[in-house]
Amino acid sequence: MCNDHTEHAMGRRGLLVTGAAAALKLGSVSFANAAPSGGGTETRTVRGTLPTGSPDFVYLPVDVPRGVREIRVAYTYQRPAVPAGTQGNALDIGIFDERGTDLGGEGFRGWSGGARTEFFIRADEATPGYLPGPVRSGKWHIALGPYTVAPEGLAYEVTITLTYGEPGRTVSPVHPPERAKGRGRAWYRGDCHLHSVHSDGRRTPAEIAAGARAAGLDFINTSEHNTSSAHAAWDGLWGDDLLVLTGEEITTRNGHVVAIGMDAGTFVDWRYRARDNRFGHYAREVRRAGGLVVPAHPHATCIGCNWKFGFGDADAVEVWNGPFTPDDEVALASWDNTLVSSARSGRPWTPAMGSSDAHRDPDPIGTPQTVVLADELSRKAILAGIRAGRSYIAESSAVSLAFGASGGRGRHAGIGERLRVNDDDPVTVRLEVTGAPAGSSARIVTDQGTLHTAELGASGAGTVEWRTTAEYATYVRAEVRRPPTVPGLPGNFVALTNPVFLGGS
Repeated sequence: MCNDHTEHAMGRRGLLVTGAAAALKLGSVSFANAAPSGGGTETRTVRGTLPTGSPDFVYLPVDVPRGVREIRVAYTYQRPAVPAGTQGNALDIGIFDERGTDLGGEGFRGWSGGARTEFFIRADEATPGYLPGPVRSGKWHIALGPYTVAPEGLAYEVTITLTYGEPGRTVSPVHPPERAKGRGRAWYRGDCHLHSVHSDGRRTPAEIAAGARAAGLDFINTSEHNTSSAHAAWDGLWGDDLLVLTGEEITTRNGHVVAIGMDAGTFVDWRYRARDNRFGHYAREVRRAGGLVVPAHPHATCIGCNWKFGFGDADAVEVWNGPFTPDDEVALASWDNTLVSSARSGRPWTPAMGSSDAHRDPDPIGTPQTVVLADELSRKAILAGIRAGRSYIAESSAVSLAFGASGGRGRHAGIGERLRVNDDDPVTVRLEVTGAPAGSSARIVTDQGTLHTAELGASGAGTVEWRTTAEYATYVRAEVRRPPTVPGLPGNFVALTNPVFLGGS
């Protein structure tokens, strides 16, 4: 049985308050009250136009009857030409089941943003980005996200198809283990910001795992946009040589945050802006699930990417995202500016990290990568190392650094630590570099800026020492940069460390 029915939804809408955000709710789409005899399918199509200034989310209710085996949704929207400097149309999509659309509620069943034009859900399988499970009767909601709207409005069409029949069996998900065997205290390399076919990436989890191993990585974090569907997609892909952490890129309209290493199966809501004063609540949700809160590419210029929530709830911050760009230079400078106040006040400081944000070929996995000192290759130990700032960022596995400071009565402190010495005690800062490109330079940076630079020469390796006191330098950190392409400007990053703090004996 196939029944094609068209509704013009606009004009039958109301304002629905969903958690902290206002959302537009359209009129309900109805199907038969029960499954037709003999099974079959039913289809409904809804058309409408969203005006400029629409809320962030528009919900299309769907009354799902009993006996549905599969729900399938397809959508299209018009993309009219717009003048230069004017935003065109972009419409995201997802779905919530009969448990509702409450902010932070249990009804979430999937999100693909603008990466797909259709998806399905049934008990045993779902489109990547969506969660398999029973299609229970009740009021489901298709979530439309008008990311940008052209001046003439956003005309859309949504088609819902229900397939009736036996529901099938929901398979229990298999999640990655939290520890790799036989891996003791060492420096471990990881990429915590990656995208697969479960959001807007083009690589499969198997391709990402292979790419991670080829890049010399020891751990990765799955970080799909606004969905946890990839958490169960790594069966057979991990090993004692590769730890897979489960997370999410929480992609709000006021910035993106990578949640690293949450309990598998955890989903964190993204439907709020800075003005809603909800970010602190969801940052705590990430931590309650055992994860870390890391603002991603905080100075990126894409719409909705620039970070507006402040850094008080951050466990670390992504200062290097993918191949080096000027955005990263701004992110590094902004982060560096926070170190002095933290060092002198005794307040916690926010470590820096870097990840590839790789989506598809030719995006390189592991460029850059965060290198973490951890007691073992496990979720708990890796997250503890990142949280403590016992890490540095490198452009590839070819680059290795050793950095620390010594002084006082034979004391030594490494990356992320404090060298407790008197203000006037002599301090020796030492940096060892291997694997840098020929012609790179090594720099010692303090709260006054770059105070010492040494050329590494053709070998890309060398040892740099510099002497100071805690009174002269509140902290020291190291950078390795390529030769500058523009005279008078610094070259691109090769590697950089978190700081060693000085003083406070």
